[in-house]
Amino acid sequence: MPELPEVEVVRRGLEPRTVGRRIEDLEVLDPRILRRQSGGVDRLRGALAGTRMTAAVRRGKFLWWRLADETGQDTGEALMAHLGMSGQLRVRTPAEATAPAASEGPAPDPLRHRRLSLHLDDGTAIDLIDQRIFGGLWASPLEPGADGAPAGLGSPDALLPAAAAGLARDLLDPAADLPAVARALRTRRAGVKSLLLAQDLVSGIGNIYADEALWEARTRFDTPGTALSQRRALAILRAAGEVMERALAVGGTSFDALYVDADGRSGYFARSLAAYGRDGSPCTRCGTVLRRVLHQGRSSHFCPRCQRPVPRSRKDVP
Repeated sequence: MPELPEVEVVRRGLEPRTVGRRIEDLEVLDPRILRRQSGGVDRLRGALAGTRMTAAVRRGKFLWWRLADETGQDTGEALMAHLGMSGQLRVRTPAEATAPAASEGPAPDPLRHRRLSLHLDDGTAIDLIDQRIFGGLWASPLEPGADGAPAGLGSPDALLPAAAAGLARDLLDPAADLPAVARALRTRRAGVKSLLLAQDLVSGIGNIYADEALWEARTRFDTPGTALSQRRALAILRAAGEVMERALAVGGTSFDALYVDADGRSGYFARSLAAYGRDGSPCTRCGTVLRRVLHQGRSSHFCPRCQRPVPRSRKDVP
């Protein structure tokens, strides 16, 4: 599933191609891709009719476009997108009128898995390609964010789609309050990896980057939040932010055909992973063989020497 770095790569690819463009048509090939849209395709067509995209925004793993009407006034709604497990938003130029561009990365068949297309006034199409159809597109009303800061990267103001109102800020958001997030982590008894994945404390982190952050911070996945010191909780959050920044710099992490950027290129951070997917290989820090265990339905990769349980009586033993 695309995580924060992958979704941010997609946003950055879409922003210059979509912001300022008018939506001319909505082409729906598979109505299942609109299952989040109340009222179905007719409701979405109505929300998009005559609108222009004025901003491409991301918070966590959610993307949205701000919409303005023909007079330039904000419509009060956002066009939301979520990539789910296998979704891609791919740019198709007028020169590629019959099909999306040939992939420079391991993309699934774009004709077979194209579910929806947005046709823009310059002839460009934005294709939503989704092999498993867990992603989707839908319109969501805007509402003021609680803290008054910009709603996400690329947002002009604090207006947040209602569909993302319960989503915490992510670690690449300048408005994220890391000390407050660390304090919140320490109030919960669940394992720290589960807390990182919960999205209500901090958003955008999935299985890959949680494992990488915990390896960087020398903390086991099942360490209770209540066993963390403030210093260690902050170290975990900072490690997660740093590893996602590194992933973002190389286009994210692609293991298979299910993640490519807006131009069909794959990311290369898989070559730099220290923990995730490396079970049976030596830890690059101490040489101990890395392990993988199933915990609460998810695989967790860790070093049994570097990432020992935190003693409850001594909360900050490295």
